[in-house]
Amino acid sequence: KECLDTGWVSSSGKFVDLFEKKIANYTGAKFAVACSNATSALFISLMIIGVKRDEEVIVPTLTFIAPVNTIKYLGAEPIFMDADEFCNIDVNKTVEFIESETEFKNNNSYNKKTGKVIRAILPVHVFGNAVDLERLQNVCAERNIVIVEDASESLGTVYSKGKLKGKHTGLIGHMGCISFNGNKILTSGGGGMIISNDQESSEKAAYLTKQAKDDPVNFIHNEIGYNLRLSNIHAALGLAQMENIEEALMKKKKINRFYKKNLTNGLTLMDFPSYAENNNWLSVLRVEEKIYGESSSSLIGRLRNESIEVRPIWKLNHLQKPYLKNQTYKIEKAEELVSNAVCLPSSISLISEQMEKVIKVING
Repeated sequence: KECLDTGWVSSSGKFVDLFEKKIANYTGAKFAVACSNATSALFISLMIIGVKRDEEVIVPTLTFIAPVNTIKYLGAEPIFMDADEFCNIDVNKTVEFIESETEFKNNNSYNKKTGKVIRAILPVHVFGNAVDLERLQNVCAERNIVIVEDASESLGTVYSKGKLKGKHTGLIGHMGCISFNGNKILTSGGGGMIISNDQESSEKAAYLTKQAKDDPVNFIHNEIGYNLRLSNIHAALGLAQMENIEEALMKKKKINRFYKKNLTNGLTLMDFPSYAENNNWLSVLRVEEKIYGESSSSLIGRLRNESIEVRPIWKLNHLQKPYLKNQTYKIEKAEELVSNAVCLPSSISLISEQMEKVIKVING
């Protein structure tokens, strides 16, 4: 309301700066740069770390397509990796790929199959589950492969064990990107944020997302910039939401515990990694058809017929039409996960009666 009253609702105004500071303080980042959405945040981050045309970026096949598309925006190509039991990129297979399928020379990692430079890896903290980045971090540092994290769904997820203990997702790699889309724990209706501890990269991101203005009075632009800055009104909404972030995280945990407690035989909720305190962003049901007596796709249809909004996990990206020719590496687990999973209603606006209805329909 204060933002509306000032009349500063576009890309200028104090609330963008305040929102950046709030997110930086909450995550423990030294710097935060607000963007129009998380996709633009990823695009700018990959550009800043030097991803160029005809280079390659390692990415999971099991994720929303946005991070994969940002690689193509820059003329680079994705290499698709398998998933682990938490729907995250399989770190063991990824390390195996880097060690056995790439050659390190001239301070770059080259793909033996394509001869192209692998510039970066883009791990996604799927459903709020923290990727086990400790081992991957060491290998990537040795091979000069830059880590950019897609932390779109993981605001509030913090590592609780090992060398990464106490660190928020998005701050392990060079840059991390958070989403404030309408379905996230904290929403501003849209919007994203780059978080980083690197001052130079953060300043460059702020510069590029504001049309690369070198002189805003005389409109001097020495580089090609982009109109990717978050609006003041979106930032004001985000700030208001931040006042309730702990309450939202508690509600997410309550929803997950309710589902877990009330499921019948043949149904389990997907576990969270033990090495992190999870934000419980999405509760994912695993269906063991032989015991439950019904497939996940049949259950999805039955729930939707009862006006309960559920969905499967995304179609794997290496099977999407634009990416059929891209390289893959030992993709097995991801296919299994997609075949038997159901994404359950997990909004913080859910009331007890709605959750009880979901369980009643599921348990038959």
